[in-house]
Order: sequence, then structure tokens, then C-alpha cells
Amino acid sequence: MAINPKTHPYVRALVDYGGLAAFLAAYFFKLRLVPGGALGWSLAIGGHVKPDLVAATWWLVGGSAISLLVGLVAERRIAPMPLIAGGFALVFGGLTLLFHDPRFIKIKPTATNLVFAAALFGGQMLGRNPLKWMLGEAIALPDEAWRTLTLRYALFFLSMAALNEIIWRTQPDAVWVVFRMPGLWVLAVLFSLTQTPLMMKHLHTHQPPPPPSES
Repeated sequence: MAINPKTHPYVRALVDYGGLAAFLAAYFFKLRLVPGGALGWSLAIGGHVKPDLVAATWWLVGGSAISLLVGLVAERRIAPMPLIAGGFALVFGGLTLLFHDPRFIKIKPTATNLVFAAALFGGQMLGRNPLKWMLGEAIALPDEAWRTLTLRYALFFLSMAALNEIIWRTQPDAVWVVFRMPGLWVLAVLFSLTQTPLMMKHLHTHQPPPPPSES
């Protein structure tokens, strides 16, 4: 989800996807810091080393921390979903680095999506609407439409958690990384576009809801 709509779109993109972009680049371009240079370390790109999920996780953790800091400085707060996703990136990324085990970073999307789904289902059961709270400034809908949209997003998050488990357990690391980004983002955008008829039906907006962000 985007942060305050008045914030510059580049800042919103950095908060939502900065850590993932760094992770993707580090994995496929084999970015790493090596001894040498004026600062004692220099950036190395490519070479004969194999892509390494654990090494790329350093960039995910660093990129996520910087992205959250930029979002906080930009408007002195961070929207709930980027905050949760960024926090999960730091926790699961830290576990990956601590135990040198890439399985932690692979299950991070599963955990994040399950938390989002549980929050939406739980809110519905308690008679509240967390999705309206998060998106109410972006789109205007009657309560009935919000309830329908909340249920659909909760099911979407559950589906993404299940799909992530299938991909990382059955496919090579490179396939999972592409699924992670941009695959999950593309699926989120496509899902959001399928909700356009619901928006148009209630005539408050002709824009699809923003895609759910999962860093």
C-alpha cells in the first residue's frame, strides 16, 4: 500500500519496493562488498561467483531499513502495510543471516501474507474493517462494498501464501527470486484490476484499488 498520497510517488515506490529491488539486483548481478577502496570496502559486480540468496539478503535488510527510514523522514510516519512488510523483512532477513539459512527469507512472504489475511478476517469477525482504515483516503465505497473487498483481499493473501510455499519448495532459487519480485507484484496488480467492476458498480471511483504491497 502507498503511504500518504501527497507524498512524492518516488518516495512511495522506495518505501514499498526499495528493499526488494536491492535484493533482486544483488542476487542476479551478484553485488557484494569486497576489501579495498578509499573507504576500506568497494562494490563488486558480477564475476564468477554463484548467485547467493544469503549474500543478497544483506542487501534486502539494508534496503528495507533505509526505505523505512526514508518513509519516516518524508512524512513522520509509515503506513501499516509497508511497516509490517518491512519489519518482517528485517526479522526474517536477520534470521537468514544469523543462521546462514535461506529458508527463512523464503518463508517471509508466506508469513507476511498470512498475517495480512488474518488481520482482514479478524477485523471482519470483530465488526471492523481494517482495509477501509488503510485505503479509505484513496477510494470511497459504501460499507457493504468494503466488506466484499476485504474478504476478497483476505483470500488473495491466503492464495499468495500458499503459492509462495509451492514455488520455493519445488523450484530453483532463481525462479523463486523472480516470483518474489516482480512476480508477486504483478499478481497483486492484476488482482487489484479485477476489482475495478466492484468500484464502478458503486460509482464512487473508476480507479482500481491500489495493489497490496508486500516488501
